[in-house]
Amino acid sequence: MKKALLTLSALALCMAAGVATAKEYKELRFGVDPSYAPFESKAADGSLVGFDIDLGNAICAELKVKCKWVESDFDGMIPGLKANKFDGVISSMTVTEAREKVIDFSSELFSGPTALVYKKGSGVSDVASLKGKKVGYEQGTIQEAYAKAVLDKAGVTTQAYANQDQVYADLTSGRLDASIQDMLQAELGFLKSPQGAAYEVSKPVNDPLLPAKTAVGISKGNKELKALLDKGIKALHDDGTYATIQKKHFGDLNLYSGK
Repeated sequence: MKKALLTLSALALCMAAGVATAKEYKELRFGVDPSYAPFESKAADGSLVGFDIDLGNAICAELKVKCKWVESDFDGMIPGLKANKFDGVISSMTVTEAREKVIDFSSELFSGPTALVYKKGSGVSDVASLKGKKVGYEQGTIQEAYAKAVLDKAGVTTQAYANQDQVYADLTSGRLDASIQDMLQAELGFLKSPQGAAYEVSKPVNDPLLPAKTAVGISKGNKELKALLDKGIKALHDDGTYATIQKKHFGDLNLYSGK
């Protein structure tokens, strides 16, 4: 009997320790690269704005935790997760097989294709027309993987940049013939800006290296946070908050594939 009581006591202590060490999130720190309007950018007053920002803040509100945004260049997002600089990445991060080997993802936030941006009348229209030309992309993106695997081998000169603002700066200055990035970002961010008025966007570039599904990136094996985020994302769809945020930034355009 005494042995049984000791065993039960030990079990109780283990259970209590498990409860005590379970992560209770009172704050969620999200990594973001604010150079990707209309998904994430900075307003004139320095505040973070955009579709992803509104979604992240709404998820936090639903989960009753504080949101903290941590700015980073996009290629620093996965290293930042591993270094515990933030809990998750909400910065238009596409779900890819390569990324899934090193980090996990929440359920889908939105989906969007990739496209080229080039000056009107430049003769650029698709990937085949890029031979001998120079194309820029943001480091750490799926577009970088595509540029290295496809464009570099097709006679295209490619150039990496720390953020998307730098890509567009060289595009408008004439140092690039085209850029490659998320199609919606190009259409609703760059083309609607004064510097983007003389440019246009190609049809979607379809390639297995350019998937469309985007989600919150989280540290590998953090099942607790994934469940928490998935719960928050589902709640936004169930109560109409997601639809409201989507309409605010994209009108009647539907970004959610439902997968």
